[in-house]
Amino acid sequence: MKTLLRLLAAAAIGTVLAGTAQAETVTVYSAGPGGLIKKLAAGFQKKTGNEVEVFQATTGKVMARLAAEQANPVADVVISASWDTATQFDKDGLLLDYTSPNAEKVPDFLKAPTYVAQGISALAIAWNTKSGTPEPTDWSDLAKPEYKDLVTMPDPASSGSAYELVAALASDEAIGWKLFEDLSANGMIVPGANAQALNPVLQGAKAVVFGAVDYQSFGQIKKGESLKVIFPKSGTVIAPRPMMILKSSQHQDAAKAFIDYVLSDEGQAAVAGADLMPARSDVGADRPLMSDLKLLSVDPSTDRKAILAHFAEIFAAN
Repeated sequence: MKTLLRLLAAAAIGTVLAGTAQAETVTVYSAGPGGLIKKLAAGFQKKTGNEVEVFQATTGKVMARLAAEQANPVADVVISASWDTATQFDKDGLLLDYTSPNAEKVPDFLKAPTYVAQGISALAIAWNTKSGTPEPTDWSDLAKPEYKDLVTMPDPASSGSAYELVAALASDEAIGWKLFEDLSANGMIVPGANAQALNPVLQGAKAVVFGAVDYQSFGQIKKGESLKVIFPKSGTVIAPRPMMILKSSQHQDAAKAFIDYVLSDEGQAAVAGADLMPARSDVGADRPLMSDLKLLSVDPSTDRKAILAHFAEIFAAN
């Protein structure tokens, strides 16, 4: 009998240990770039044994899916292309407190107790080098006659980063709304979100994008497109990409490990490889970093609806 009891006890302990060692599946909802999240998921799985289920889409589609699943949450980790996602989710009490030890070298303005940047993009001028137009150096150049009817811009109503750029430039005393009035008079069009603004320039129908997302343009250059990414001397805005763990996560330890991995040397190298600026200040990249750019800021009290309405009014006829 004692022998049987010992065997049963050993079996029970073995079952507990097996359950402890069993890999978890972490579900990550991520805005693009798609290649980056796939690489991070594969690296994390190889390093930890935990599997990763990925839903990759635009920030708008990610938010819609989260809203649809509100009654039965699925996602553990969310990576957005909009910093406002994290601040709003934090305000709504939806996020788990977690500070990764690998976040030590992330600048303070890119982290909070419940979220941290994965990486950062910036807005730039994307110029088609075969367009026959002179190379621009600043936003105001694109209002010159040489660029008449040859400029596109992402719609700030559908691109959060484009909104940030409009708000920053419009509130700058040296620039203001006159820049956008001049651009409108020069025939700049606002065809849609980021891809819709870039495509006509890639196709040669237009010459330059005002406010292109830099990593997307760098990616097109790697594919052989005749583009040049120019960061204006008067300054630009950055778009940090926040990572956060939902409080509703059923796999919180694995979710924390995923955040740790993305902020590890290997994870941040993958971020840099996707042409984003790494969140960690001690990790380099083969592209300009925040320290290389003149950064503009947006007053948090800025009236978003008023900015968008004024912008729409200026470009209504284009």
